[in-house]
Amino acid sequence: AQQEAIKRGDRLHGIASWYGGVFNGRTTASGERYDMYAMTACHPTLPFGSLVKVINHRNHRSVVVRITDRGDLVNEGRIIDLSYGAAQKLAMLHSGLVKVDLQVLSLGGGR
Repeated sequence: AQQEAIKRGDRLHGIASWYGGVFNGRTTASGERYDMYAMTACHPTLPFGSLVKVINHRNHRSVVVRITDRGDLVNEGRIIDLSYGAAQKLAMLHSGLVKVDLQVLSLGGGR
């Protein structure tokens, strides 16, 4: 099932997860090195370089992340996989999974 193309200004809702240590320093799907402390994220379809505001439902904290990686999140029912640093800012490291709102601020030029 192909998702509709996401546009700037779109708001999405779903579950966020995070990834950290094991992947630190590895090359991401965009070709950048993964820095677990950078404000980045993994999304199945958004172009690389897209900026997305992520809002934690539980505590209303928010963070802006840049999409640098891909992952098969859809089958696991998640909409975004955040860097350790972004998850820390959202205070979700212990829970691991949280309900979030995503707001697409800009679409990157990458594929």
